Amino acid sequence: MFGGSHSGTVLDGEAVIVVDGVISFEAAQSRAASAPARALRLAERHPALPVVWDVLALPGQDMRGRPYEERRAAMLDVVGRLPEPSRIQAVSASDDPDVARAWYDSLIDAGVEGVVAKRATSTYRPGRSSSWQKVRHAETVDADVVGYTGPALRPKALAVRLPDGRTALTQKLTARLAALVGPHLAATGPAGRAHTDAGDRYTVAPPGLVIEVLAGTTRHAVVTATRLR
Repeated sequence: MFGGSHSGTVLDGEAVIVVDGVISFEAAQSRAASAPARALRLAERHPALPVVWDVLALPGQDMRGRPYEERRAAMLDVVGRLPEPSRIQAVSASDDPDVARAWYDSLIDAGVEGVVAKRATSTYRPGRSSSWQKVRHAETVDADVVGYTGPALRPKALAVRLPDGRTALTQKLTARLAALVGPHLAATGPAGRAHTDAGDRYTVAPPGLVIEVLAGTTRHAVVTATRLR
């Protein structure tokens, strides 16, 4: 998420990175976790593209209590008036279910995980909201834990080997899951360092630990650890 301001305007959205024509969440995670010098090199190789999907404020005006259809119209007006060339783009939207289904089916190859359905009358609420629903291409699978980041007793993320053979870092673990996994990692001790397919460094863990993860079906999808097997 990001908040961009210009003369009192605040936009809500996300910076995405496209690698070989596909949105790469792993590339975004890797850049966020990199030292400044490495992050700069990555940015030069694959610049980020800001995509906005909402407006929180206009000059002297709080928009969060307005219905989504009104906020979207204001957002499109703001983006349309940005000086050219501008890398900021508005997310596509439609009130036609057939168009949404077509996007859901066709955009997976571009790294788009799914679609989001929002009520036109909904107000803006930070975080998850009952007024919108994310429908994504994802499946729950078992993955071998090959390493971790952070301290062994309270790991920040896990390096896992997925069924398709790729090695990736999970998103940040919940406190509960980190507490469950930590004793297993600390009991054996570290066994060197390695890198994921995206180049993220992690501490190697001995084999034998398996977790359930929610892994997108796209090649660069985000991996979320759900429970210890």
